[in-house]
Amino acid sequence: MATVLITGASDGLGRALAEDLAADGHRLLLHGRNPERLARVAATTGGEIFTADFASLAAVKRLAAEVTARHNRLDVLVNNAGVGFEAGSTSREMSADGYELRLAVNHLAPALLTHELLPLLRRAAPARVVNVASVGQQLFDFDDPQHERDFTQFDAYCRSKLALISHTADLAARLAGTGVTVNAVHPATFMATTMTEASGLPAQEPLEKGVAATRRLVDHPGLASVTGAYFHSEEQASVSEPRALDAEYVGRLAALTGRLIDDVTV
Repeated sequence: MATVLITGASDGLGRALAEDLAADGHRLLLHGRNPERLARVAATTGGEIFTADFASLAAVKRLAAEVTARHNRLDVLVNNAGVGFEAGSTSREMSADGYELRLAVNHLAPALLTHELLPLLRRAAPARVVNVASVGQQLFDFDDPQHERDFTQFDAYCRSKLALISHTADLAARLAGTGVTVNAVHPATFMATTMTEASGLPAQEPLEKGVAATRRLVDHPGLASVTGAYFHSEEQASVSEPRALDAEYVGRLAALTGRLIDDVTV
């Protein structure tokens, strides 16, 4: 029985994944913003509740500290929480730290949470980190890191998700030999979730497809040694922007991510 932390577990893919894992007896740590919704998921899965708003990186650090205080090991971290987009919207939103919101929630928050929980993951090795990414991918603009020019929510979402894939490759390389694997997955395209509904676009693929794809990376024995990979649903795939995995690009993104995260105080 593995201890699995799922972020964004109060709805959509996170909730469905929690229910799927609970059926096999895994110990679940459920993160979300809304305690009432989390309580409903906990009631059906037996999971333990942790609340935090990922629009605040200080809240992410407090979440990691709370998990560490309650548990001495973590077998799997599923970085699922995220902010979607409204199709056609140019409304630019900011996080509590003054960062562009999708950059903060979709990339900086999971990068920071993973960093803070690495001691628990190393202690539990073999352990896994699963980053929920997207087939929507755009290269980061290092000359405009906060996306102040020509902003659309869709572009910001795609930049943040490809940044998370680049981070996946970088972290996997740095953790080589530790027994902690790190992989990214595009679960399914426009699943039937509230995030898809909020985008204004029609659902295309069933939620169950996304759950199955994510679940494979959580506990499939055949993937125990796979790390630094990107999966399109259940198939290992190439990213749409190969430059995002070049050493220079990954290094520049890692340096920027580190600076933004280090600016946070609890």
